[in-house]
Amino acid sequence: MTVSATSKTDAVWFTTKGQVVIPAWLRKQFRIENGTKAVVQATAEGILLKPVTAVLIKRGRGILKRKAGNKPLTEEWAEHKQREWELEARHAR
Repeated sequence: MTVSATSKTDAVWFTTKGQVVIPAWLRKQFRIENGTKAVVQATAEGILLKPVTAVLIKRGRGILKRKAGNKPLTEEWAEHKQREWELEARHAR
């Protein structure tokens, strides 16, 4: 998916619940369908909304593949956090 070099803008309004309707032309361009989730991120320029579409998921496949015989991810994460806490404790002294 490529975004054109010309920037097209549109106005949106937030509801009292913070909801906003993404214009149809953007939903079509970024293949946003009913139920599509998105990642929301605060940036220096404002709010960045990144739809998590099938195209994005296909591109990311394999990133989280794990080798056979590795520890469960939860165990590796717990060990990682423990090492972080130990490092922080050493630096706090």
